Amino acid sequence: MTLLSVATLFGLTFLLASVLIIAHRKLFVYEDPRIEQLEQMLPNVNCGACGYPGCHAFAEALVANKVLPGGCNVNTAEGRDRIARFLGVDPGAQEKRIARLACAGGNNVARRHAIYQGAKNCRAATLVAGGDKTCAWGCLGMGDCEQVCQFDAIQMNSHSLPVVDENLCTACGDCVEVCPKDLFSIHPVSHSLWVACSNHEHGDEITQYCTVACTACGKCAMDGGESVVMENNLPVVNYNLPIQAQHAIQRCPTGAIVNLATDGQIIKGEMANKIVRRDPLEIIAR
Repeated sequence: MTLLSVATLFGLTFLLASVLIIAHRKLFVYEDPRIEQLEQMLPNVNCGACGYPGCHAFAEALVANKVLPGGCNVNTAEGRDRIARFLGVDPGAQEKRIARLACAGGNNVARRHAIYQGAKNCRAATLVAGGDKTCAWGCLGMGDCEQVCQFDAIQMNSHSLPVVDENLCTACGDCVEVCPKDLFSIHPVSHSLWVACSNHEHGDEITQYCTVACTACGKCAMDGGESVVMENNLPVVNYNLPIQAQHAIQRCPTGAIVNLATDGQIIKGEMANKIVRRDPLEIIAR
């Protein structure tokens, strides 16, 4: 009986081992060893800014010649060159992409109609009648975007408005996802003509609540050529067409459409209101 038990156990062990060996041979997927080496050369922040779900997937794309090292916005120039030498390819050049905010309504120019008391984040505030900002489209200024940015590229300024540091921004898109007002979007840095407003109301009445809001006057579209058109009471820039940036901003009465200089300077037109107030505006019911 003992010999039979031993024989049975041996037979089962042999059978299971054989099944595992066959399964391993049938299901084994070869992975180029360079993928792991490349992954170690990448920043390993898995931000997705490259268009792939993580650094491992980007490494796979590098090995498959689907992308060049320059496709990683987070890596340093030295890191991209190292990968290029390892693969024997050109580092490649990709225009830097950054997050941009379609709102300039800090608390010194945009009013609030109530005092919000609750969880100090924009998503929670939005659930209470859309937030305490008088402009329904405006930034609530509680810093969800600053908190979620893992690269410290967003800082809240003294007027409770997020400011993006273009040198630190990697276009990962976390701020785009977290903003309940959909005010962030990812753009190449060459998109210098920028509509810094998301208001869809028509007329000058909106300036009672936000002095830098777009009034839908359409002057930018008249002066900016075919690249600027009005849609839903807001100018939209077609960056695929020749852009007359300087002409487009000059007659904007509120400075809602601006040119963004490479040094971070915000350039407004000659007719734009001059902002001198530094203190928050008082709360006013709408």
